[in-house]
Amino acid sequence: MSYISNYRTNALLYIAFFIIKEFKLKVYGDSQSGNCYKVQLTCALLNIEYQWFPINILKDDNKKASFLNKSNNGKIPLLELDDGRCLVESNAIINYLAHGSYLLPNDVFALAKVQQWQFFEQYSHEPYIAVARFISKYLGLPENRRAEYESKHLGGYKALKVMEQQLQKSDYLTGDKITTADIALFAYTHVADEGGFDLSQFSAISHWLERIKMQDNYLPMPLL
Repeated sequence: MSYISNYRTNALLYIAFFIIKEFKLKVYGDSQSGNCYKVQLTCALLNIEYQWFPINILKDDNKKASFLNKSNNGKIPLLELDDGRCLVESNAIINYLAHGSYLLPNDVFALAKVQQWQFFEQYSHEPYIAVARFISKYLGLPENRRAEYESKHLGGYKALKVMEQQLQKSDYLTGDKITTADIALFAYTHVADEGGFDLSQFSAISHWLERIKMQDNYLPMPLL
């Protein structure tokens, strides 16, 4: 009897623990979005449990009142903490999640280098590579957006060349260890071909992509 009782008790404790962990963090996003994938990948690498809420921006899920109550500007991804506080902007979210872990350095200068690459991603990389991918993958490359799509390639290749130069010097963007800077730039770079970018000419980037994919607990972007 004691064995059965202990088994039931342990089972109930496990279920309770799983429920508590599962609902501790909530992430709202689109699994095909590179910005949202940053959060999923960070959580995977750090073994962080969360509950996923899919948001379809093409169906205006992010414009519904229930979502706008959490994110005034309707942006995804959105992280909701167990106390109801919310955080948007993908790089802010992954840095928050990585605080105190091997993915985010404590040294002030090293941390600034991580942020330097994250600002680069948002201003010099994402506006070109991610937008070209959105026009092609999400919208199906309509003729009225083709000129815009093609115009993104010049800026995108410029950003890739900057990355290539750095990755010829170091295994990761800030040195010999992976950080959230790498996660931030990996997200859209590894699917850049979906925006018409040819990565075969960037050998250092290609090796970097493989190093990230070899990380323990690596999570690939979900397939459609």
